[in-house]
Amino acid sequence: MNRLISDVRSHALDLLGNDVGLDQEAADLHHCLFNESYFIIGTYQAKKWLGEYAFDAIAKIQEYEIDNFGEIFTDLGDPEKVCNMLAYILGKEVLQDSQTLQDKFDDVLTKEDLKAIEEELKQYSLVNA
Repeated sequence: MNRLISDVRSHALDLLGNDVGLDQEAADLHHCLFNESYFIIGTYQAKKWLGEYAFDAIAKIQEYEIDNFGEIFTDLGDPEKVCNMLAYILGKEVLQDSQTLQDKFDDVLTKEDLKAIEEELKQYSLVNA
């Protein structure tokens, strides 16, 4: 599943590099990165991205939704919905690697904050490569 995590991290880095989240509250950054647009569009692309990890993804989504909502809302028969929900969940995990985000959680993010978060995510991915 490391490839999927890496892809989600790259997605976050791309968006941060394009100032997504600028002038937003830090608490809303995850929403801006992983809930305002789709991570993957199309069934073919979704199946291809999930590959051998499809059942791991489904299990992770089920666990997350049961723990957080008490029931499963994602249509687990729709590869596109599975991909996007998995990216949402992994995105939360990826953003936990940013101390800047944790420290500024109640603040509005500046360009410098986004750069710091971006650098922390890059450093983490290098350490765990």
